Amino acid sequence: MARKMRRVSKDKATGLPKKYLSGAKNRASKAREIKRTAAAYKAGEFIDIKAVSASRTKQGGTKKKTTKRGNKGRAQKKGR
Repeated sequence: MARKMRRVSKDKATGLPKKYLSGAKNRASKAREIKRTAAAYKAGEFIDIKAVSASRTKQGGTKKKTTKRGNKGRAQKKGR
């Protein structure tokens, strides 16, 4: 018997799961790229993995890196 998959919340505009688009600078272009790649994969066409990887890297936002020293101050404030 097949395992039941949990339903996930989808983006209304694109129909893709919201997690796929979270953190994107431009949600619409990221959704287009994901759909284009999925369609090419299903059709058995060639997928330029380097180009896909580059576009997804470009889409992603930058995260601020925290250090132990940076966390130390927050931990002390939280414990007050």
